[in-house]
Amino acid sequence: MRSPVPRSSRRDLLRLGVTTAVTVAVAGCEALSVKPAGKADSASRSADRALKEAPALAEQVKAGALPPRAERLPVKPMVVRPAERMGRYGGTWKTILTSVDADPHLVGSAAYEPLVRWDADQRNVSANVAESWEVSRDGRAYTFALREGMKWSDGEPYTADDLLFAYDDVLSVKELYPVMSAQFAPDGVPAKLEKLDDHTVRFTFSEPHGLFLEQLASNGGSQLHTLPRHYLEQFHLKYNPDADEQAKDEGFADWTEMFLAKGGTGPGELSAWQNPDLPCIFPWRVVEPLTGNRLVLRRNPYYWKTDPEGRQLPYLDEVVFDIITDPQVSTLKLTEGGYSLVTPGLVTLQSKPVLAGGRDKGRYHFIDIVSSRMNDATFVLNLTHKDPAMRAVLQNKDFRIALSHALNREELIKVVLLGQGEPWQTSPRPESGLYLEGLATQYLEYDVAKANDHLDAAGYRRRDRDGFRLRPDGRRLGFTLEVRTNFNPLWADIAQFASQYWKQIGVDVRVKIQDPTLLFTRIEANEHDAVMDDGDGGLLPLLTPQWYFPVSVDAAYAVEWGRWYQTGGTAGVEPPPGPRRQMELFDEIKITPDKRRREELFMEILRISQEEFYVIGTALPAARYNVVQDGLRNVVRSMVDDCCEPGPSGPEQYFWSPEDR
Repeated sequence: MRSPVPRSSRRDLLRLGVTTAVTVAVAGCEALSVKPAGKADSASRSADRALKEAPALAEQVKAGALPPRAERLPVKPMVVRPAERMGRYGGTWKTILTSVDADPHLVGSAAYEPLVRWDADQRNVSANVAESWEVSRDGRAYTFALREGMKWSDGEPYTADDLLFAYDDVLSVKELYPVMSAQFAPDGVPAKLEKLDDHTVRFTFSEPHGLFLEQLASNGGSQLHTLPRHYLEQFHLKYNPDADEQAKDEGFADWTEMFLAKGGTGPGELSAWQNPDLPCIFPWRVVEPLTGNRLVLRRNPYYWKTDPEGRQLPYLDEVVFDIITDPQVSTLKLTEGGYSLVTPGLVTLQSKPVLAGGRDKGRYHFIDIVSSRMNDATFVLNLTHKDPAMRAVLQNKDFRIALSHALNREELIKVVLLGQGEPWQTSPRPESGLYLEGLATQYLEYDVAKANDHLDAAGYRRRDRDGFRLRPDGRRLGFTLEVRTNFNPLWADIAQFASQYWKQIGVDVRVKIQDPTLLFTRIEANEHDAVMDDGDGGLLPLLTPQWYFPVSVDAAYAVEWGRWYQTGGTAGVEPPPGPRRQMELFDEIKITPDKRRREELFMEILRISQEEFYVIGTALPAARYNVVQDGLRNVVRSMVDDCCEPGPSGPEQYFWSPEDR
């Protein structure tokens, strides 16, 4: 996606906001509704239920090129209950990515197959690759029963040996993964994985692990269950003594680079989508790799799920991901009715009136995407800045409170967010069960006088001749705000508004549009003053706690404190008492089996977060939307935009209804 450089004045932006609002008003409530009047569901309820597998597979069986269906399915296939009705075989689902990357939309659409999975509403964990599990009374041992007879997409058996290979020979090898994934080492000590038989494994942790199932369901450690030993061991030095020599022959530096490039990273990285030879357990397998302007996936003949009548899934033959970098081109393509469930960043508030107007002609409709985030746009100031003078400014709580009171959130919501959302700081959402009113509402009042009072209290009374306040060292008070627009193009506008608000109280803020890859590198190196982001962890805050305390270097407001915690104190900077106490509480959460007790402990973390006031929020996100072609059925009318959308809704049971096309 192109990153627009903000050149408009505040007056220009206001005029643009009014113009957009008029467009929406003319279209009326009908334009923004996900259920417009006059759209009757005339779909036939019939389905060709005599077929127990796709016709193309039946032809291969008849020709002797493929084993019979009964030999391809596990003893106990996972049964998927359709969202609407039994489907028909055939057809292609076309969607859009914005770059050649393992986008979360790609992973959620085509590779959400964890050991255990979230239900569609992401409230409960249920069986998936593991048909059942048991947790010991002390919360230290987790035993998983895999599906006997389950196979990889090339027909090879899927067994406990695959999990042991991934855990012992990949995730535990420092040359491949220098740090063990946190879900397998909650207290810093890696769990022990045992093979009890060909289809049963047991994890044993040194301490109780209260979040293990939820982390697995959120695609945590996806390498564990997606690395085929029979294929990847040829690139591994333990199994192939000539692996280093082979790697150099193929142009790699060593065997580790070759192993990861062949797909040893799992589906969360690009290499898994660039190797058609890599067996998988997903509904569709790679046939045209993601190296150019599209990715093509085709039905996995050994997929291990059926509908309630025993008909092998998926219903759809293919999934095609087109790479379209220009959002205007994407909007045009969507109005033509050729795509469904595209990358979330392409269906914005600005494009909604245009897309709404094209629904009848394009024969598509909107579905609700319930936000799992707690903020649309946050201002993240670096409290562990390398420069001592800048660090003193950013760590000054009165300074951050002043910035918050200077934000006119009502205006931001009205003009930039088109009236969607409500003023909000950084509490989990009300529906999360972990809502903290003080954390949500503190310092929200737009009050320039109060903002100035806090800056005076912070010690920044002196001003230069341009009206900007001065630091104790005589330098102008201010900072650079770096903004990436690949995720949310509205951040550039919000940043410009905020810069103007803050200049009114004498703080000089320079907005810089930044390449996302470069920005993430700068954040990890602790080289930033401040950045913009959204706010994850609105619905499942225990799984994304970095917004509430510095759990890792991902906490851009305190990178070095997070690094200290993440490395067990071997790197980074030891944090002050507040975040230190939060870290102790989270350590206790990780070894607490009782859910109610975990939530009590997390509420204490949130109360400390309220006191610390790490991050400045703007607005609680309203529900988003996405586009679905009318003929694509079994797509639920509401999804949650958390870890793996649309995976929990079961893309394998989507199908084309010819009556609606």
